[in-house]
Amino acid sequence: MKPELTRKERAEHLYRVVTSERFLTKQGLGNEVPFFICPFPAAEGLSMVDDRRDLVTRIAHTGTNVLDLNLYDISLDILRERDILEQVLEAEPNSEKAEIKELLQGVLDPQAHLIPKIAQAIDAAPHDVIFLSGVGEVYPYIRSHNVLNNLQSTAKEAPTVLFFPGSYTHALATGASLDLFGQLHDDKYYRAFNILNYEV
Repeated sequence: MKPELTRKERAEHLYRVVTSERFLTKQGLGNEVPFFICPFPAAEGLSMVDDRRDLVTRIAHTGTNVLDLNLYDISLDILRERDILEQVLEAEPNSEKAEIKELLQGVLDPQAHLIPKIAQAIDAAPHDVIFLSGVGEVYPYIRSHNVLNNLQSTAKEAPTVLFFPGSYTHALATGASLDLFGQLHDDKYYRAFNILNYEV
């Protein structure tokens, strides 16, 4: 297990990996889907927004195109397109959290609504890599392992990097685990690689 990287070290590692031919040509994945998790401390959520944007710009200078998608922004777009964003905002102050969660889980169901929306974005813009962020902002009505499971048939051509505020660990006894904010156990997900352990 590698020691915790600083912000600068993480940014440099990501830059080296994402611009490498080995990563872009999906070498060394053993026929697995090209999904990668970039875990980062939840406390660095705001700074990660800036770091990711800087990274996209730096990567673009090498001629590599990043499709930068934010789950929160996509969710808002879906609510607007279905003409229910205002209704949700009006209902929220007087509703139980469980009711709002159930409503949003239905409206933003990954298989029925979220993944088709992501697929539109994938088809609309030429890209070499996909960045997915906004995981913390859409919790608990969208769970990252559900997004990844449903995305497997849609985003298999280009490597996809999910920016995850928490930890992604592998243990022989328990398998692979996405722990959101370093506290919430977000079920098991086995099919992604920790990009911080990826060697170029």
